Amino acid sequence: MSDGPAGAGEEAARPRRSMLRTSIRYAFLLIALGFGGWAVAGQWDDVLAGFAGLSWPAVGASLVMVVAALLAAMLIWRTLLSDLGSPLPLRAAAKVFFVGQLGKYIPGAIWPVLAQMEMGRDLGVPRSRSAAAFFLMMPVQLATGLLVALVTLGWDRYGWLLLFLPLLLVLLEPKVVNGVIGYALRRFGREPLERPLTRRGMLAAFGWALAGWTAYGVHFFFIAPQGGPIFATGAFALSWCLGILTFVVPAGAGVREAAMVGVLSPHLAAGPAIAVALTSRVVLIVGDLICAGMAGIASRRH
Repeated sequence: MSDGPAGAGEEAARPRRSMLRTSIRYAFLLIALGFGGWAVAGQWDDVLAGFAGLSWPAVGASLVMVVAALLAAMLIWRTLLSDLGSPLPLRAAAKVFFVGQLGKYIPGAIWPVLAQMEMGRDLGVPRSRSAAAFFLMMPVQLATGLLVALVTLGWDRYGWLLLFLPLLLVLLEPKVVNGVIGYALRRFGREPLERPLTRRGMLAAFGWALAGWTAYGVHFFFIAPQGGPIFATGAFALSWCLGILTFVVPAGAGVREAAMVGVLSPHLAAGPAIAVALTSRVVLIVGDLICAGMAGIASRRH
């Protein structure tokens, strides 16, 4: 309970700040979508020609690889959660992860972790442990994604990615991670984690992340084969990383597509590149829905 007028004023200010943040996120989303729509309209004939150049078998194969990549992402989260002391059966982990991940399409980055915390609690996973596994996933995927982009796209054009890697690699050192998690839990008045993250668990998560980028690369190669599979892997990894860094918009909406069009520019004109980027976005959304639906059905049958 707050004491005095200052405490009451602080409590009254919180809803206003929350509304302001929500308004900013929606405004950013509308601006991103507005510029995206303007770009599509300006290249409409070329975009249609780009869509016409895609084949349904290629799009279907792309969807299969997206599902494989999403399974690898789930295994990153499950590996980290297990290393922190809460091993989950595969079906239960899939349900918590994939259903919770649908929250990323809501503006703000908090909804997926809240959903996973609540569903994980029903399975005996402490909320703090679910939150730690969720927030550890992002630097794992970012570090491996930037590394993949740097190796596959070349040092000459993308050497600036090296600026981000030292920070991410330091943050992924288990001793540093455990210290950051412990500090955050103390700040929020939570109990410390019972088991610290280990180097073995982090390396296993890295392995699943690299498998995921490989699957994502094949997905992108099926719909944009012009640069070859290695280029496709790097192009998607870089676009994904740039999109995820703009966490104020749902799943990097608009930002990822703009980055994708830019990365594809040496091999595709703007119109076909926009068609590829939009196709990739749709395939990813369908993949999320398929994984969430299949995980829910499998868990219920079990």
